[in-house]
Amino acid sequence: MSVVNHQKLDTQTAESTTAAVSRRHLDRSYRRRRSALDILIVFGVLLTISIVASLLRPDTFPFLSAPNVITGLEAIPLLTIAAIGVGVLMIAGEFDVSVGSNFVFSSMVMAMIVDSGGPPFMAMAVAIICGCLIGLVNGILTLWLKIPSFIATLGTMGIWAAATLFVHGASAQPFPTEGIFAAITSGRVGGWIPASMIWLTIIGIITALFLQQHKFGNHLYAAGGDPQSATASGVAVRRTKLIAFIFAGAMAAMAGVLSAARVNTVSPGGSIDLPLIAIAVAVIGGVSLTGGRGTVVGIIVGGALIYWIQNVLLLVGAPGFYLAGFVGALIIVAATFYRVTNHRRLK
Repeated sequence: MSVVNHQKLDTQTAESTTAAVSRRHLDRSYRRRRSALDILIVFGVLLTISIVASLLRPDTFPFLSAPNVITGLEAIPLLTIAAIGVGVLMIAGEFDVSVGSNFVFSSMVMAMIVDSGGPPFMAMAVAIICGCLIGLVNGILTLWLKIPSFIATLGTMGIWAAATLFVHGASAQPFPTEGIFAAITSGRVGGWIPASMIWLTIIGIITALFLQQHKFGNHLYAAGGDPQSATASGVAVRRTKLIAFIFAGAMAAMAGVLSAARVNTVSPGGSIDLPLIAIAVAVIGGVSLTGGRGTVVGIIVGGALIYWIQNVLLLVGAPGFYLAGFVGALIIVAATFYRVTNHRRLK
């Protein structure tokens, strides 16, 4: 009789343990996605208010005018593609503040190759490879030399900014585009949808599928959320984070390529504020500063929200430098909100 009771007790214990693990898994999954829903609701409300205001006062607030809409569709992907790379790396528990220098250096290399007679598609490939190599260097400095990622990439930020000036100088580099290359990098589909938005959609879908459907995504969240437990579970934490560094570098370079194709020039002094804005986009989009949480959808909506702030300030005639203040305040509010809501959900 006692043996039977012990067997029942063991069975009940195993079932309760399995249920607890399942609940923890669902809770982690819920927290990963919930932040994207939160920011999506906020952005939806603000967008609705802007649309209504534009319909009521189209002359003083031309939010829905064709030039304003097209400009937004062109500008949002350039920031958001870089932010996706930064956000994925933050999910892995690391930072890259060298993305601005990467953005400029990689696109400058591309523009110089084209200027010397090289084919644009080859130049584009070289630029993205440069971005990957910069990410690789950042990963080696952080993961093998044990330098904190913020410090390591702060150092490489200065190195690659100096390298840009060394290989080209302080003057802007023209980058004229034409033919198929211009069509797939700076063209428009149907006269409205820019090619950069198509690139953002493709990159966003592929990255989201990897994060949510592939085992690499689970490894990435685990490496960022609890590296010790991830290692104990068999996750190659260092390799996973290295891939995230390389991906961040590639996305910075890709954003640089699309930006150069859009404005037909590369400026050595451009994109100085890209690293902080990209981190802001990720944080506002629900990516945790401590790693282990975040979604691609949240990052994209965060990028759209940052642009919305800038756009509305310009439409109402506010000075451009107000953007920094609004973004800074929004980062604090978003970080506080996610911290409070996650604390409540864990209770």
